[in-house]
Amino acid sequence: MSSEPHPDHPGRLRLGPGVSAPGDAVRFTFTRSSGPGGQNVNKRATRAQLRLSLAAVDGLTDAARARLERLAVPWLTDDAEIVIASDEHRSQRRNRDACLERLREIVAKAVIEPKRRRPTRVPRWAVRRRLEEKRRRGELKRRRRGDEP
Repeated sequence: MSSEPHPDHPGRLRLGPGVSAPGDAVRFTFTRSSGPGGQNVNKRATRAQLRLSLAAVDGLTDAARARLERLAVPWLTDDAEIVIASDEHRSQRRNRDACLERLREIVAKAVIEPKRRRPTRVPRWAVRRRLEEKRRRGELKRRRRGDEP
């Protein structure tokens, strides 16, 4: 998935279902990479770094925005900017797409509302059965001991 624009809003970048950002809010810088490429890494700036302000992301509920902030902590700066870098590929374009893909994964996780855990109780019959089994085992061990007090 490359950096295709949002189909309904030209000039916007689609980040997830119903989530987008202005195209000019996503900034890329390219530097020399330490990744694969042989001597090419000494000549070409293929490492991509994506920067996006959290405030520029539209289409998130308050809860989803809070989840995004929590999920993006490893990439978050003090200025509430997400900074994602990639140097795993030999070309700028593929590293740029890898940054966008990572951003989309984070946004997709933030959009999904986690299911609430419903606490369950152990049924009364299960408690009774467990205690009965404990009594049986204790009785068996007592009978094995014999005449000891």
